[in-house]
Amino acid sequence: MPEPTAPQTYAVGQSCRYSHLIDDALVRAFAEVSGDRNPIHLDDAVAATSKFGQRIAHGAILSSLISKVFGMDMPGIGTVYLSQTCNYKLPVFLGDTVTLEATITELLPKSIARISTVFTKQTGEVVMDGVAEVKLPGWLFKS
Repeated sequence: MPEPTAPQTYAVGQSCRYSHLIDDALVRAFAEVSGDRNPIHLDDAVAATSKFGQRIAHGAILSSLISKVFGMDMPGIGTVYLSQTCNYKLPVFLGDTVTLEATITELLPKSIARISTVFTKQTGEVVMDGVAEVKLPGWLFKS
């Protein structure tokens, strides 16, 4: 596991991009972990009768990818996720590659940052957007 790093500086406009393929294995693993076994996510026959015509990924998979980026990439190890709004705009299908762009939009007192979170898929369409607040690294671990 990576070690916590020394505190760094953060700036409005700083951003990170992360892409991930949404596949059957990921959706099934998420269903097991979350307990959400809704057939729209897991059953091809049931999903074919829906307005989407095929299986869709759990929306919360996108939130978990945001958590990965915050905790491991930007801001990084030591970040604590405080809040998140999620505006789901389009479904994510199995086989889609989603890309998160996380951008610091505001630095607040007490080492808190507001971060824009926007997911697009390979078509360029926005599938989810929102705003998160995080406690920045540098306060959690003893020096």
